[in-house]
Amino acid sequence: MSDSSQFRLLGTRRFAPFFATQSLGAFNDNAFRNALVVLVGYHMGLDDDAVGFYSNIAPALFILPFFLFSASAGQLAEKREKAQIIRWVKLFEIAVMLLAAVGFWLKSIPLLLGVLFLMGLHSTVFGPIKYAILPQALRTEELVGGNALVETGTSLAVLLGMVAGGAAMSHSPLLASLLVVGVALIGWFSSRAIPAAPATAPDLVFNWNPLTETWRVLGFVVKDRTIFNSVLGISWFWFFGGVFTMQLPNYTKLFLGGNEGVQILVLALFSLGVGAGSLLCERLSGHKVEIGLVPLGSIGITLFGLDLYFARPAAASLHDLGALAFLAAPGSWRIIADFVLVGLFAGFYIVPLFALVQSRAERSELSRVIAGNNIINALFIVGAAAFGMGLAAAGLTIPQIFLAVAVLNAVVAIYIYTLVPEFLMRFLTWILINTLYRVDARGLDNVPEHGPALIVCNHVSFVDALIVGGCVRRPIRFVMYYKIFRIPVLSFIFRTAKAIQIAGHKEDPALLERAFEAIDAALQEGHVVCVFPEGGLTSDGSMAPFRPGVERMLARRPVPVVPCALRGLWGSVFSRRDSLLGRARLPRRFRAHIELVVGAPVAPADASAARLEAAVRELRGDLA
Repeated sequence: MSDSSQFRLLGTRRFAPFFATQSLGAFNDNAFRNALVVLVGYHMGLDDDAVGFYSNIAPALFILPFFLFSASAGQLAEKREKAQIIRWVKLFEIAVMLLAAVGFWLKSIPLLLGVLFLMGLHSTVFGPIKYAILPQALRTEELVGGNALVETGTSLAVLLGMVAGGAAMSHSPLLASLLVVGVALIGWFSSRAIPAAPATAPDLVFNWNPLTETWRVLGFVVKDRTIFNSVLGISWFWFFGGVFTMQLPNYTKLFLGGNEGVQILVLALFSLGVGAGSLLCERLSGHKVEIGLVPLGSIGITLFGLDLYFARPAAASLHDLGALAFLAAPGSWRIIADFVLVGLFAGFYIVPLFALVQSRAERSELSRVIAGNNIINALFIVGAAAFGMGLAAAGLTIPQIFLAVAVLNAVVAIYIYTLVPEFLMRFLTWILINTLYRVDARGLDNVPEHGPALIVCNHVSFVDALIVGGCVRRPIRFVMYYKIFRIPVLSFIFRTAKAIQIAGHKEDPALLERAFEAIDAALQEGHVVCVFPEGGLTSDGSMAPFRPGVERMLARRPVPVVPCALRGLWGSVFSRRDSLLGRARLPRRFRAHIELVVGAPVAPADASAARLEAAVRELRGDLA
């Protein structure tokens, strides 16, 4: 296992105790809820109408605290030290699980429904901390891996909790009580090892009015367009997943012909798929926040969600099959593959979105952004329940409901990528670059996380901007020669990235002046701008002298300058080979190994064209 592997985090104190604590909490939530389902459905002698009533009211009680208290939970997570709050929450969980034990013993539905509400409150308070603590505990390049482990741990804990809670209650209420109280105690002990995570807004004045504070935290979500649309994407995932999981019991019984063992199998396959997709995100993204995986995830979810309809559109002819009998039945492996792959692509979809929100939101506002996200998630989950019930009432079968939500997923994805074309642009960039090259990026931390900066780089190929933009975590405004900007297909990506066209003074002096104005405006707004000061692609693999235009930019707007060098591109796809006419020829190398090396920032006062050229030459070395 390499030193950069995400699994290495499981051996560190800054992550492992938190991972264990949150996983145990997810386990206990679902162990208690499924134990309650088994108790009400099988041990209390209630009629079907009563069981149906309690089955419908239970999810509403669990989700209600998210509407009432998420805003207050977000404030608390900003104002107080997070590890201490987690320990308070775990003590609260112990007390609530002791109440659950009393409810199991008395078989008191009102008491147990009250416990369900309190467990929803437990999750509400823990939610903003769960994702806001990660950027404090992890380095930027660890953020995707940490989120992947959290999503994987949560998926598996939910599954194991449901199985353990149901099995324990099937044996006896005493065993179920011992399970939930014991897990709560273990969770509290693990929380004691979580390192301190200082308050990010200790001077925050606490607003006790949940209505006005809810409106305020939603304002934190919507003020940044990318964050808001990322939150909408996360909430849509909960809608899509909610529609699917709410239909699973009847789908298993009516269309798969299976018993509760098949239902657990299907849920396990979906959960394992989510875990696998989450863990693969780090390798596919190269240890950085790669939102290009989000469209890939939505495409996979749509395709395999659609196939669930075509795999089994009619009711099953066999009934009460166990897991092994179902696996042996014709057509079962196609359905299994669909559930695994929907989960796999869901992992590709959800992990980068959470990591993007964590990396883009201000640290002093992140907990409240997560709180706002939880409120919107809750609304979408309620919408999922209404959507499923509405389509069922309209006469649609469960496979038809799967078909409808898969088609709707495609429509929503297209809409979101229209609103935030950065998602689609990063996806196309990621596909193109990872198809043509094997990229090793070093020194990315030298690019400032906030504020304006100018990147200068050598110019080797027609896709240099895509390579730099695909590696650097912040969005970049590229300054590029107008003829490269207008290359078919690539021009869509460049326009989406708001690249700035430039021309030589003799070619188009008006375009040159507009370019300098646009560069200054972008820097004034706090963006990162990248220029290729050689003024054109190399025709022989060597670097040309840097032109003085970069000095003109800095004279007008002094900002830090980050030198970087592309290595190994000469002779690869989209580079020019040694030709007197500088014509593009067939590439010598496909899937070439290339490097992007980023150097330390240079102060604007020291950033002459000659100094920057020397810095880039040093980073480039002898590898063209």
